[in-house]
Amino acid sequence: MELSLQTPTGQSGGIINVSDVLCAKPFNESLIHQAVTAYLAGARAGTHAQKTRAQVSGGGSKPWRQKGTGRARAGTIRSPLWRKGGKIFAAVPSDYSQKLNKKMYQGALRSVFSELIRQQRLVVVEQFPLEAPKTRALLNQLKVLNLEDVLIVTEVIDNFLTLAARNLYKVRVTSVTALSLVDLIGFEKVLVTLPALKKIEEIWA
Repeated sequence: MELSLQTPTGQSGGIINVSDVLCAKPFNESLIHQAVTAYLAGARAGTHAQKTRAQVSGGGSKPWRQKGTGRARAGTIRSPLWRKGGKIFAAVPSDYSQKLNKKMYQGALRSVFSELIRQQRLVVVEQFPLEAPKTRALLNQLKVLNLEDVLIVTEVIDNFLTLAARNLYKVRVTSVTALSLVDLIGFEKVLVTLPALKKIEEIWA
């Protein structure tokens, strides 16, 4: 498949050829949903924990005798009905991760990538240099390319880009190895440098 290449000034930089395995996949909604669900589930810490009445300290003896006090019957001060008592259905540490085959996840990535191309939401530039870690400089470059809500994908982590974009709510910078499915579908446009695109093609195609 042929994709148009742009320069950082917004002008056409020619045509590049990309493998159809990466760019011509049909949109598989069920697979993408499964992959996104598994990714988000794996991000959950699952460290929540509460104590039952058997785990809280204290409450070894009956607080008062069964009859004759005029008060309700009580067997322990650590009853769930009491302050500082145990929880009835206590939360326990859990593992929420879901199994997803590598081929299925890569298939979902290819499907999303192909859909970005079909919807003309993928912008390929030869390079996206930033001479200093300045947010204003980054905004000026994005304005030239008519981009606002954008994910910037580079071959390796670019410290200048990362520092310049960290205060921008709708802009995120990531490398090819750190690229995730949630990142791809979370922004209006995806800006990919040519070296990053070639590396993506090597890994995914």
